[in-house]
This record gives sequence, structure tokens and C-alpha cells, in this order.
Amino acid sequence: MTSVKSILIKFQSIIALMLLCVVLTIMSDKFLTVENSWNIMRQISINVCISVGMTMVILTRGIDLSVGSVLAFSGAVTAGLLKYGLSWPMANVHIGFTVLGALLIGLFVGGALGAFNGWMITRFRVPAFVATLAMLTIARGGTMLWTGGFPITGLGKSFGFIGTGWFLGIPMPVWITAIIVAAAVLVTKKTVFGRHIYAVGGNESAARLSGINIEKIKIWVYLIAGALAAVGGIILTSRLDSAQPNAGLSYELDSIAAVVIGGTSLSGGRGSILGTVQGALIIGVLNSGLVLLNVSPFWQQIVKGTVILLAVILDRINHPNEN
Repeated sequence: MTSVKSILIKFQSIIALMLLCVVLTIMSDKFLTVENSWNIMRQISINVCISVGMTMVILTRGIDLSVGSVLAFSGAVTAGLLKYGLSWPMANVHIGFTVLGALLIGLFVGGALGAFNGWMITRFRVPAFVATLAMLTIARGGTMLWTGGFPITGLGKSFGFIGTGWFLGIPMPVWITAIIVAAAVLVTKKTVFGRHIYAVGGNESAARLSGINIEKIKIWVYLIAGALAAVGGIILTSRLDSAQPNAGLSYELDSIAAVVIGGTSLSGGRGSILGTVQGALIIGVLNSGLVLLNVSPFWQQIVKGTVILLAVILDRINHPNEN
């Protein structure tokens, strides 16, 4: 019985995903189709990008509420540089940007905002909740200032290929997400940096006594979270061919939900990237099924909230001794 229970706990996300797919297949003949499957994969690609970074943050016993706003700001900066470039009328200077140049600047902006979060948390001992909540507001305001409150559209086919193109029969967002997931699994499981992430979240005092630079690890994980939020922003902007000022609203909640449903402990030190991917799949499948069943958007929010709550309760039951 103990062996069966441990197996159920280990594979609870996969079991829940399979059961959800079976139920939705029975209830809707449009669910189990190739078109809908690719639709789900494209939709969850952005959440997976954000959630991979969020997993690393939560593994260190932190939280990042700013990822949705960082996503919006990074996407807007990328789109603005690509469309308009940078101008200094007084000096009669104008700098244009290629797609690659705009992408690199967008990623830099996301990483810089994330690193600033980590610096505030480690240097001034600001609680992660407060520091990232402040960045949520700052980055959202920055997006509004950069865009003037209007969408930036008409970004070209080359940029659009990132979000809407296909390569070897697979959508580009899925390729990008798969590369990020593979790299994150390698980093967290096979590198010293990855072991330090788990050590910091498991017992910060013990990690410090063992010689781990706690501040450096935390700054890096928040930098990575910001950079991956920027990747999500670029994919979203490319897919819509538009940088929307209100992009990324509530994305941080879906990200945290994917991490929690995937089995990562909010107490830090326990969890995995692949578990988070499973959590994102569950959310994506649930969203798709509810839409196909014509469930009201208001009920969709209630259902998602209930699923998150049940996931946390189940985690506490399975691991009652964690703080």
C-alpha cells in the first residue's frame, strides 16, 4: 500500500492530466483532434516559458508577481524598436533595429528587470512579494509610457514567424518552449547552480554555512525569470502581430498555478521543471475543454481557482511536515 501511494503521489499530475483528457474527450468530439492539440500547445507555450522561471524562483522559496508586466514591457520594447527604432531629433540621429537586434534588447530588458527584483530582495531585504509587486506596477506603467496606451502593430513577416511559423511540422512557439524546458532541466538537474537552487530553498541557513553565495543565486534566478518572461512576451507579440499595452494581465497567476499543480512546494526546495510543464498542460487542457463546452468565462475562473486550491491541499496532505 505504501508503494502504491508513493507511485500515485509521484505521478499525480500525469494521472490528473490523463483523466481530464478522457473526460473532455467524452464530453466534446472536438477536443481530441490534431488541430485542437496544436492549439493547446501553442497556447501553453507562453505560460511554460514564464513558469520555468517561476519554478526556479519558488524553489528558492521566493515568488515573482511581476512576470506578466515584465512580459508586456519586454514585448512592447521589442515591437517599438523593430517598428520605429530610436530617435534623437536634437542630434539628428536615428537608429534602426533588425529583428535580431530588437529581440536581444527585449531579452535584456526582461533580464534586467528580473535582476533588479533579485537585487532589491537580497540587498535591502525587501520581501519578494513586496519587491515583485512593486515591479508589477513599475513595468506596467513603463509599458503604458512606451506605447502611449496604444498597440504597436505591423511588425513584419520575419518577426511574425516566431509566433505563427511552423518548422518541420511543429509550431515555432513549441520549438522555443521545448528548447527552454530542455535547458532548464539540464541546469536544475545536472549543474552545481541547479543543486544550489534546491539547497537555498531547502534550508537557506545550512546553504550559507556550506559556502553557497545565497545573494548571487537569488539574483540569478530572478534574472532568469525576467528573461523568460521576455521570451513569453516576444512570442505573444509575434503571434498577435501587436504589442498590447494590457498584455500579460494575470499571467503571473497562471504561472504560479502551473508550478503548484506541477508539484513544486511553495516552501521551496522541492519540485521539478517537468512537473511544471505537466501543470501548464493541465491548465491548458482545462482552458481548452471549458471553451469547447461553452462554459462561461466567469465559471472558468472559479474552476481554475478551485483546481489550484485542491492542488495545494493535496500537496500539504502528502507533505505535512513542511513549513
